[in-house]
Amino acid sequence: MLDILLYGLYTDSIFLNRKLIFMSDSKFKLIIWDFDGVIADTEKLWLIDRQKLLNERFNLNWDFNTTNHYLGGMSDLTKRSVLDSLGIRTNDQFWADALALDNKAMKKGFSLTPGIEDIFKLKQIKQCIATGGIRSKTEEKIKTVHIESYFAPEKIFTADMVKYGKPEPDLFLLAAKKMNTLPKDCLVVEDSLAGMKAGLKAGMTTVAFAGFDMNNTPENIQKIKEIGVTNIFFSMSDLKNFILTHA
Repeated sequence: MLDILLYGLYTDSIFLNRKLIFMSDSKFKLIIWDFDGVIADTEKLWLIDRQKLLNERFNLNWDFNTTNHYLGGMSDLTKRSVLDSLGIRTNDQFWADALALDNKAMKKGFSLTPGIEDIFKLKQIKQCIATGGIRSKTEEKIKTVHIESYFAPEKIFTADMVKYGKPEPDLFLLAAKKMNTLPKDCLVVEDSLAGMKAGLKAGMTTVAFAGFDMNNTPENIQKIKEIGVTNIFFSMSDLKNFILTHA
């Protein structure tokens, strides 16, 4: 009865209180996966595309680290807002061209993160995807790594389904609601600081995956710890063991 009451409170408050937190020692009932940088090493692909266009069209000299600092882990809509705040005014054509570059990169293909499918196969815990990408692009990414059998359309949540993307918690809260799970019973797996902040704001257990080169640096690991994420994984086998002790 208490869980039902809390669930009603959280669904009523989803857009009224962005810092609503639920604390609990309960086991995980739902894994919420980010895609880029977690399910596949793709975050760097999209950042490279945006870095290229920004430098070409605005005469910037951003390196990859600068691009990642400002834009990493965010939807294109949030990226656009961040760039606006920096005085870099992009237009619709810029983002259409960025997506066209992404589509070219996807046609070259990319691989599933080693060991992650062993977690997808776990039957005792629900799983879904909540990513900063748009729906059409996300569906294409899922097809590229052949995981459609694990993630039916109703288990896919994308940035264009909410008003505020990461680092706000709206997308994760929506995923939890649609998957009939309380935030306190969710495990968020993220690679970006923006995504981790969103998971923490949602009141969910949030862990970092830093198994790829762009995130596996001493500086980034320190930033992850500074925002309050203490469980950091560099392999999916270690993450699986963590999940099994809490499922």
